[in-house]
Amino acid sequence: MFSLKNKKAVITGAGSGIGKAIAVLFAKQEAEVHIIELSAESAKSSVDEIKASGGNVFSHACNVANQKEVINTFEKIGPHDILINNAGIAHIGKAGTTNEEDFDRIVNVNVKGVYNCLFASIPLMKKKGSGVILNMASVAAWVGIPERFAYSMAKGAVAAMTLSVAKDYIDENIRCNSISPGRVHTPFVDGFLQKNYPGKEEEMFEKLSKTQPIGRMARPEEIAALALYLCSDEASFITGTDYPIDGGFLKLNT
Repeated sequence: MFSLKNKKAVITGAGSGIGKAIAVLFAKQEAEVHIIELSAESAKSSVDEIKASGGNVFSHACNVANQKEVINTFEKIGPHDILINNAGIAHIGKAGTTNEEDFDRIVNVNVKGVYNCLFASIPLMKKKGSGVILNMASVAAWVGIPERFAYSMAKGAVAAMTLSVAKDYIDENIRCNSISPGRVHTPFVDGFLQKNYPGKEEEMFEKLSKTQPIGRMARPEEIAALALYLCSDEASFITGTDYPIDGGFLKLNT
């Protein structure tokens, strides 16, 4: 089950964290993996790990916010079976404290970046006659999280794009779903704590972990396992759906 043999998967932002975990798992399941990152150096860790395990992987330096770069990159990759829109950046701030430059930066990467990849990928999937798209949303799209105004806005847009694409291309045999993780222990979290809470990293890590009713953060590999299912043939009856994977954050917090 869940074999991706003879399938080509494109994964954005797969140089670390959730994207890396997805790339590594998909390669293990025999997919031909194409990583899109800002630079070859950003993708190196993932590429090296996959190659060391005998996987089939290629990396492409591309800024997802630049449509011309994205189109050129997808033309090089060619027909593919799976697109995972994972690339994204974080931001902390309220509506009244988020400046225009930061707002535009979030929109360009987290919203326009997803659109650019959809725009480049879907025509290739239509020619192939099928495809699976998985977008990375967030619990921030569904509930109010303090000081995540721009990030929540962007992830809400991702959730809306998921529904639109699923509706528009269901007759083209293209499925589109999204995943909404809660807090996941990635290098970003460690860097955030070191920068904002020097000397109190362990204390704050524990505090953030406890915001999930299950009592801990997710591991990137747990998100990757859900991504694998949704992109596999076993999930062929699923489209237009968001999947929270959040340790009970959305439903069990009181």
